[in-house]
Amino acid sequence: MKDYEHVVIWLDYFNKTLPRAKGRRLEREKCVFDPSLKELTEAAQAAGFEIKETEEKVRYPRRPYVRSGYIVLSKGSPKTNILNKISEKLLLKRTKQSK
Repeated sequence: MKDYEHVVIWLDYFNKTLPRAKGRRLEREKCVFDPSLKELTEAAQAAGFEIKETEEKVRYPRRPYVRSGYIVLSKGSPKTNILNKISEKLLLKRTKQSK
């Protein structure tokens, strides 16, 4: 049964190397190269979201041959807004690491 109170955020939404047809949901400028589940959870927490569940040994439906991961968040705003907030924190974290 569909859960309307939570949102699933897949790692592939933020993977800069993927085309939109393979699962990327944001512009390339807002994505990073090969994000990890740890980075995603830290970025979501930094953006102010409470993580309900994480799973790392699952496969994104558009890429069934590659293991991916996801997090589940409470739905408080539209999914695109949630993705943009997480993306900002993810990019900020990556730029700090590279310096």
